[in-house]
Amino acid sequence: MDFLVLSHVQKRFGDFVALEDVSLEVHRGEFLCLLGPSGCGKTTLLRIIAGLELQSAGTIVQAGRDISLLPPMERDYGIVFQSYALFPNLSVADNVAYGLVNRKVARAQRAARVAELLALVGLPDSGAKFPGQLSGGQQQRIAIARALATSPALLLLDEPLSALDARVRVRLRGEIRGLQQRLGVTTILVTHDQEEALTMADRIVVMKDGAIEQVGTPSDVYLRPATPFVADFVGKTNLLPAQRAGERRVQVGAQRFECEISATARDGAGLRIFFRPEDVVVRGVHGATPNSAAAVVEKIEFLGAYSRVTFRLNGIDQPLFADLSLNDMAEFHPRPGDTLRVSLPADRLRVFAAA
Repeated sequence: MDFLVLSHVQKRFGDFVALEDVSLEVHRGEFLCLLGPSGCGKTTLLRIIAGLELQSAGTIVQAGRDISLLPPMERDYGIVFQSYALFPNLSVADNVAYGLVNRKVARAQRAARVAELLALVGLPDSGAKFPGQLSGGQQQRIAIARALATSPALLLLDEPLSALDARVRVRLRGEIRGLQQRLGVTTILVTHDQEEALTMADRIVVMKDGAIEQVGTPSDVYLRPATPFVADFVGKTNLLPAQRAGERRVQVGAQRFECEISATARDGAGLRIFFRPEDVVVRGVHGATPNSAAAVVEKIEFLGAYSRVTFRLNGIDQPLFADLSLNDMAEFHPRPGDTLRVSLPADRLRVFAAA
């Protein structure tokens, strides 16, 4: 199952530690996203996999072959960069065929492969054009076709959509994911865009300060974050300081909430409680509802399919967020200054030990 295995990979630039003891297994045929803020080490890790950077320590094994010290040309991958990196003086067909020419593939075979790939990326009639005649989204499709031309076992994508406008990004990420599933090529995508990672990946690797914080499916990372950083980085979050107040209770300001508490959380130790804006319930809530409280509405933002309500609970200084559906908004008509009865279901609250 494991197609690519990274063991204890480290990278230092002088005194700066870019990667610290990174170990990771990538399954054959999966779409893996390296997700994290700028400077977390995700691009450095991708470049080490590609052989464009040499790790300071650690090993990389691809399909049972140790590639740790091999130059890029001896590794089996195709790569797509954010900047497209197409040759402006070559036609689209010649750009796609570039790797095939270097491998001395016969002219007729090259032409057939180029035609196949241009059809695959939805640009069958663009071979005679030049990159400057194409839109950004079309150029990125050509860059993907070029990366796939040599039938690599591994496809590396270094923030390939970040230079495109929002509508093109959404369309192209669906096309890339569909193409990857049809071809079954093992793919690693570097991105700082949470939505991109959640919609495209089979698994997400969340990174921070050169280390891996969590590896999991999109639903695992979003619904069951392993650390406060993951909870705060992926999606909108309510993250509050708390204290343990019993076997299944935490104290947050003047409020007490029931929830599951990890066995590692010691009595009297500082905690942090996490929940998503969409976890907040307003429908059918009354005084006897568990984990219910009076919320004072401060601000309402209309976001189309839902509205984000900023509110405060008694005794909690920090503003909180709730995402209410159009039906909820039509039923309760909240306005700034109004008081709503809200509930935080115990099974949607997650408790972390404070750092």
